[in-house]
Amino acid sequence: MTMKNPLPHDHGKGTAELLKTKPEEEDFITVSEMFDLINDSTRLKILWLLCHTEECVINIAAAVGMSSPAVSHHLRILKNARVLTSHKDGKEVHYTLADTDVAQKVHQLIDIAFDIEH
Repeated sequence: MTMKNPLPHDHGKGTAELLKTKPEEEDFITVSEMFDLINDSTRLKILWLLCHTEECVINIAAAVGMSSPAVSHHLRILKNARVLTSHKDGKEVHYTLADTDVAQKVHQLIDIAFDIEH
């Protein structure tokens, strides 16, 4: 028995076959949310830095040229998304990339994006 073509028209482009491998809706949502994390230039700067090192809020703020409260806002978003992790060292809070699948994918995206030659 053959599977019915899910498309109204078959133009011979293999689209019906491709659709058999289409990711689940939840996967599209996850990827979209991942792109939302890096679509802000400040978060992208923070993520680029923290993909490669661990830093405190004050140093992150200096590195990206913003106030500590503004950076803390972005760090909170990234931490809530489970992309960053933090720990206290005395009075300072240090941030780094989390050891999660999404964080590793974000790291790969950033590395790929900045490896593009103009």
